[in-house]
Amino acid sequence: MDLINRTASHPPRTLLHLGCGAGGCDHIFKRYFEVTGADISRGMLDKARVAHPDIEYLEEDMRTLRLNRQFDSVAIPDSIDYMASEDDLRRAVQTAAVHLRPEGVLLVVAKMAETFQNNNFAYTGENEDVHVTLLENNYINPFRPNTYEAALVYLIRNRGELSVYTECQVLGLFPQAVWEAVFKEVGFEMDTTTLDGVYDNYLLGEGAYPMTVFMGKKVRQ
Repeated sequence: MDLINRTASHPPRTLLHLGCGAGGCDHIFKRYFEVTGADISRGMLDKARVAHPDIEYLEEDMRTLRLNRQFDSVAIPDSIDYMASEDDLRRAVQTAAVHLRPEGVLLVVAKMAETFQNNNFAYTGENEDVHVTLLENNYINPFRPNTYEAALVYLIRNRGELSVYTECQVLGLFPQAVWEAVFKEVGFEMDTTTLDGVYDNYLLGEGAYPMTVFMGKKVRQ
């Protein structure tokens, strides 16, 4: 929140959260802003509405969303990876621009192709009779430029009975120069800062998971 407030010309009151998922970040956002969330997944939005009945949630695609209203700030803290092509990335940033007031603030948390690496993660949790382990493999596929694969294996034990589910997502991974060019083209002046260590507790073996925070203002329509 400090980054948003320090970047803003005036104290921001409203925030549009693109790719809000189940509302995991919104318990923090709503302490400081009047939040509107948008996500393409109805299932995720159902969870978000239960967790935050005081927030307006919309089932929308961040590439095509048009609300005909503007906000003081827009945040994309954990879903920009789903933009798996440069065109999708540009459309998402354009959506942010359309919904920002002049000099409105944009925050995007991203991964840079220059520093991203193959990694493995493990996450666990339990609730009464249900125990879940999630294994995640991140792999940079040399045959699919500007992307990486996130292969997921879910081990779910319900009253001792094991079920196994798998999925593989193809996600966007762009050089910093592409990010900077897209922001400039759409009308943003952005600064960067590093965000390290967020997932270190879940990494298996040696590895690193550096992320980059883009923070800046809309400087032209």
